[in-house]
Amino acid sequence: MAQLTDIETWVFDLDNTLYPPTMALFPQVNAKMTQWVMETLGVSRAEADHLRHSYYTQHGTTLAGLMQNHAIDPAPYLVAVHDIDFSVLSPDPALASAIAALPGRKIIYTNGTAPYAEAVAHARGLSDLFDAIYGVEHAAYHPKPSADAFQTVFAKDGLSPTRAAMFEDEARNLKVPHAMGLTTIHVAPATEPADHIHHHTDDLGKFLRALA
Repeated sequence: MAQLTDIETWVFDLDNTLYPPTMALFPQVNAKMTQWVMETLGVSRAEADHLRHSYYTQHGTTLAGLMQNHAIDPAPYLVAVHDIDFSVLSPDPALASAIAALPGRKIIYTNGTAPYAEAVAHARGLSDLFDAIYGVEHAAYHPKPSADAFQTVFAKDGLSPTRAAMFEDEARNLKVPHAMGLTTIHVAPATEPADHIHHHTDDLGKFLRALA
């Protein structure tokens, strides 16, 4: 089991990681994606919902599938799907204190956009805790779990993979970081153990406080 000592860079996913799934933010994003696909591709709601899910499964994000199969412009799509109500999120002072107490650099890396991540962090009371925020735009719209996406973002950041740890709710998004040498932490309800996951927690704040 990999240890969380001598970590220089702490990488946090955003959705369902820096806030719990019980705060229903991402269902709003899903609804916006379905609506956008309906209107842009001229398909039924059922077909749009199917495409949203199948593109996410096959390509890492719905956006990646839309870009590959329909040559859509990502910029207006990303603005539309992130036009949501952030008031469903509430501040978490204990989580903020736990993140602030971590030694070294803290960054966010999300398949959303950096402005979206900033809005989420603000609503959660986590603003000004992170040294950098990277969105899908920083990886030329290649999404996690693509190796190209991780390599691009981590190169931009300059982090040392063997001195970094990543927190992520999607287990598949930890395979490449594990292979690169990062310590991996799956933030999700109990799941089956996996070789590419070093640690598991269903409570990020509690996990971080235990490191103090």
